[in-house]
Amino acid sequence: MKSVTIHAPATIANIVCGFDILGLCLHDPCDVMQLSLSDQPGIRIRHLDDHNLPVDPPRNVAGVALLAMLDELDNKPGFELVIEKHIKPGSGLGSSAASAAGAVVAANRLLGDIFSKEDLVRFAMFGEKLASGVKHADNIAPCIYGGVTLIRSIFPLDIVTLSAPPMFVTVVHPQIEVKTSDARQILRKEVLLKDAIRQWGNIAGLVAGLMKGDYDLIGRSLEDVIIEPVRSILIPQFDEVKRQCKAAGALGGGISGSGPSIFMLSKEETTAATLEIIMKDIYTKVGIDFKTYVTTVSAGGTKTINND
Repeated sequence: MKSVTIHAPATIANIVCGFDILGLCLHDPCDVMQLSLSDQPGIRIRHLDDHNLPVDPPRNVAGVALLAMLDELDNKPGFELVIEKHIKPGSGLGSSAASAAGAVVAANRLLGDIFSKEDLVRFAMFGEKLASGVKHADNIAPCIYGGVTLIRSIFPLDIVTLSAPPMFVTVVHPQIEVKTSDARQILRKEVLLKDAIRQWGNIAGLVAGLMKGDYDLIGRSLEDVIIEPVRSILIPQFDEVKRQCKAAGALGGGISGSGPSIFMLSKEETTAATLEIIMKDIYTKVGIDFKTYVTTVSAGGTKTINND
């Protein structure tokens, strides 16, 4: 193959209580990326969207991920990358992760799948470091592996794929931007032991609920007593969205990544559709533009849709 086109999906990091260690892959939206081998050395990047992202490889999240991969190759091919982003930067839906993960998955396919998925996560985390100042894999891992992932450790990298029952995901993205780097800066540096204990219980309960297919346990465990109380102040109408959605039958939910998107999980598709109506109504009344998605947890991760 000399060219490959892939879909790199949006992801939800943290899943409420699992800050930096849990993430899930969404079926929609997805970025579309085409990567081609080139006889000319180096990496050339072109965007087909209007987000005004840098195209200089060391300043582009996909570019730095590809550079990290090239560092481990003796014969370094040239790449031409065309990106059409449908996951808005700063949305909290893993936009930077999709770019970084999509680039290395596509490159690995062109190179004959010589790297493992864990290697690809390792390369793509360089993109996350560029975007947020910190290497983290809670978006990268589900984007590459699909489904729900647990990042037990970053150094050394240890990724655990988790089984999960069928779930529908309703997302509202208020059209404001919350930068991951800014959202990290406002977090408390220390937490009370009683809060840490409660959070550990919720993380363990959520993992157990996912693996047992216990929707009630999943719902009880979708609680964050450390991060959400701080970050939610950056998101207009967050408390009202959460209150009304839970009253309408959502299992639970919260901030997607660092926000401003808010997600809710549902057992039934009809509930998920009702939650979308609630979200639209709340933001329409306060005059804030928004975009919504009703989708599912995707088991596939980044997918090849065409190759030549």
